[in-house]
This record gives sequence, C-alpha cells and structure tokens, in this order.
Amino acid sequence: MATTLAPRSAADDPERVPPAAPPRRRIDAVDLVRGLVIVLMLLDHTREYVHRDAALFQPTDLPRTTVALFFTRWVTHLCAPVFVLLAGTGAALYGARGHSKGELARFLVTRGLWLVVLEFTLVRFGMAFDLDYRGYPGMLEVIWALGASMILLAAFVRLPTAAIAAVGAAIVLLHNLTDGWTVLGWRGPGTAGPDALGAVWMVLHQPGFITVLGVPLLVAYPLLPWLGVMLLGYALGTVYGWEPPRRRRLLVRLGLALSVAFVALRAVNLYGDRAPWSAQPSAAFTLLSFLNTTKYPPSLLFLLMTLGPALLLLAWAERAPRGALGRALVTFGRVPLFFFLVQWLPAHGLALLLARLAGKPAAHLFGMPGATPPAPGAGFGLATTYGVWLLGLALCYPLCRWYAGVKQRRTDWWLSYL
Repeated sequence: MATTLAPRSAADDPERVPPAAPPRRRIDAVDLVRGLVIVLMLLDHTREYVHRDAALFQPTDLPRTTVALFFTRWVTHLCAPVFVLLAGTGAALYGARGHSKGELARFLVTRGLWLVVLEFTLVRFGMAFDLDYRGYPGMLEVIWALGASMILLAAFVRLPTAAIAAVGAAIVLLHNLTDGWTVLGWRGPGTAGPDALGAVWMVLHQPGFITVLGVPLLVAYPLLPWLGVMLLGYALGTVYGWEPPRRRRLLVRLGLALSVAFVALRAVNLYGDRAPWSAQPSAAFTLLSFLNTTKYPPSLLFLLMTLGPALLLLAWAERAPRGALGRALVTFGRVPLFFFLVQWLPAHGLALLLARLAGKPAAHLFGMPGATPPAPGAGFGLATTYGVWLLGLALCYPLCRWYAGVKQRRTDWWLSYL
C-alpha cells in the first residue's frame, strides 16, 4: 500500500479528512520495517523449499526441532502481522492524501479483489510450479487475508477512527473465546466436507480443508483475527499526522505494553492461546515452549508477541541510520507486493536448481506444498538454506530497485495495485 502523502484542501468535501499535519513524503520508517519483514519472509519461503525437514515436520514441533531451526521459523512470525497492520495503515494514509471516504472504499474493494485473484493465479503458480487446478486449486494464504480484509475494511472507513480501533481491538482480544467452536473439515477423498455454515466458520476462524464445487481448498489464514489487525492498522495511520516525538512516544509505550501483556498472559496459561506452554527437559526448550504460540489462526498471544515488537521497530526506524542496508530495506519496503510475487522465483526456483545440480530428488517441488512427500535424501541443511536465502535477496534487489524507481517517477493508476 502506498505511503506517499500529498495533502490537498478538504474545504469542498466534508468526507476529505486528512490528518492535522500530514507528511509530504514517503514515510521511510514504515517502508524500512516493511522491508525488514519482507526479507524475513523470503527466509521462511526459502526454508520451505530448501530445508530437508520442511515437508516432514513443523520447525516449531518441539520434540523434533532444534533451537536454530525453531528460531529460523519463529523470527518470521513477525511477517504476516506486520504486513496486515501496515496495509491498514497504508489505507489510512491513502485517504489522508485527499481522497474521499467513497474513493478510499472503492480503492480498498478493487485492490482487495485484485489480491484475491493474485492468490489463485501468480501466487499459486509461484508456490506450486504447475497449472493443474483440478485436484488442488490453492490455499487461502496471506495475500487472500490481506485482500479480503481490505474489502471488509471498506465498510468501516466512514466510521470514526476510535470506533474502528475499538472494533479491531475487540476482535483481537476476544476471538479466542470461540476456540471451542469447531466443525469437521474435509479429511480426504470419499469424505464429506463441512456444510455451508461450517465452511463459513472455517473461513472466519478455523484452519483446515473445505470443499468448493467438490474441490478441496485449504483455509490457512482464517479471516477474523486478521481483519482485527487491519482495523487496528487503519487506526494507527492517524498517528503519522502527529509530530514525530509524540508519535514515537506512543509507539514505544504501546509496543512495551503489548510485549509486557504477552509475557504476563502467557505466564499464567489461562487465556489467549489454545496451546499452553509447559516445562521441558531443558531451559532452552522451556523458552521455546513459552514462545510457541498459535499462528493458524493467530491467537491473541501470537499477536501480542509480534505486534508489540513491531511497534517498537516502527519507533526505532524513525531514527535508524540509513546506511546501505537501511536503504536496501527501504527499497524492498516500497514495493511489497511486487517483491512478494517475484520472490517465489528465487525461493522455489533456486531450490529446484540446487536439487538438480546436487542430484537430489526434486519431484516434491512440483505441485502445492505438501501434496507430494519428499523422497529420501531430498533437501539440504540449514546453512545451505541461509545461503540460498542471501542469494535470493541479491537476485530480488535489482528488480525491486528498478520498480521502486518506476513508482517514484510515474503516477499511473495501476501502480497502486502492484
């Protein structure tokens, strides 16, 4: 979502409500944090295709993982919450450029629909490297969650910002009260999927397989908690009209409050996550258990654990030095959707190339993830995974720098959709 602000007069349209003192340039701090999580996202996707154990067990499965593998996955938990939060912030900043509420709502609906289309076309191809939709049309993943949340956000933008923040906070705080409401999802050929109401509930809050026209569809990102995060992100957009010292104080205080709330709630094991932590054979693994919160759907504790540090990062980024690394992260953060679409080529393609060069099995790299189990000997170690990740970043950077330049030089309407 674009974060360039160009204020214009609101005198002729009561729906135009820019912040009191809107910034006139791109907000580099927002782009830097978004760029950081994009870099981490590529690490996670590279691991899924390169690492030998990616298709065998989850890296947060404590009986089977290692500390290094756990944290390789855990640090990437920051990605989806930050994407969704800052998409909401970007929507608020888009409106602050002088667009009416009606224009903002139309933009959110059309861009949201576009993201849903991309989820089942370019994103699916990048994940699967095949075009066979007959057995597995795709997954409702993060791009779907972003798109569907934008469409729903369009219905809220005419409300006062405080009301939007209150609804978002209520969803995030209370959605775990429904954890006991479960339906039986589709379990494989010859089994019945959930009925229509059950499928709707799974789309909203329960991950698993539903069937659409008899074809299985994996709900990986149930919508309800992500909508709550986007509503909070939209409310957060208002602080970017404040003076920087006041904004930084709020970001630091909120970030610390959420982080402390995570530690306190997680410690008592009473509410906020369906998977309680427990003492493990070692102190290190007890810590891993404490940090091992639920992402699908994102629990209250998962969101506190990730959004607290995200707000602290936003505060830090306003004063962070802009050396070569900082400038590279800002560049990535200015073209997030473009990067998301491009990054499948190095994450997936380099894994396939490396397997061929090493003479390792590669059949599992075609088709939707998990559809074909890897043959014995497939995949590589964690060090190789990190090396491929760095190579992937090096390949993506020139493309992202070029496209960021295009967006800076031109104002074509379609650039807001990519």
